[in-house]
Amino acid sequence: MANVIITGASRGIGLAIAQALVRDDYTVIAIARQETEELAAARQQAPESIYFAPFDLSEIDKLHELARELRARFGPIYGLINNAGIGTEGILATMPESNIEKLIRLNMLSPIMLTKYVVRSMMNEGAGRIVNISSIIASTGYQGLSVYAATKASMIGFTKSLAREVGRLGINVNAVAPGFLETELTGSMNDAQRQRIAGRSALQRLANVEDVAEAVTFLLSDKARNITGTVLTVDAGSTA
Repeated sequence: MANVIITGASRGIGLAIAQALVRDDYTVIAIARQETEELAAARQQAPESIYFAPFDLSEIDKLHELARELRARFGPIYGLINNAGIGTEGILATMPESNIEKLIRLNMLSPIMLTKYVVRSMMNEGAGRIVNISSIIASTGYQGLSVYAATKASMIGFTKSLAREVGRLGINVNAVAPGFLETELTGSMNDAQRQRIAGRSALQRLANVEDVAEAVTFLLSDKARNITGTVLTVDAGSTA
């Protein structure tokens, strides 16, 4: 079974991707700072398919060692899903510099550096798939999320450029841009607010984490072998 690394795999989108990949017979290496009850339960259901690798992705200087250890333990890495990130809100003019730096470090610098080290294994194998989780906020913008939007927009530019760098070596690089998701970004909203957001979409509903997971599994599959350098939007048509 092909090995796939997923960052931020302890809950939400990352966990949904892990569970979907297990159904498609991948071996999942789930990276997160701590193991949640949900991830532990998923591992119990698929003990030979999901492995937990505790790691703080903000520790940039240790990413090289992490990639080396995972390669030594599991063998060739076929897929990398850069999903981990934080969505700290704040008006730029009053946002603490520490929050700005944290957002950029985890949402932008960390996935770029992890990819740098993991893609080397893919280059040696002459095959691989990288999927970067962006957001529709990267293209639409949203009040109070300017720094977050900047980090997610950077993932799109990174995706397109890296796809050209490594395409000749048999590696596909794509991004998935989720919109507002059922239970993921709207759990704290009341019904009226949720309906207002859903009403903006072409399909008059919200997408969910499983929809994002299916998009990722498609991009990792052979059906997407000629798709690279693109962004797959999963938002029920809210940006249509």
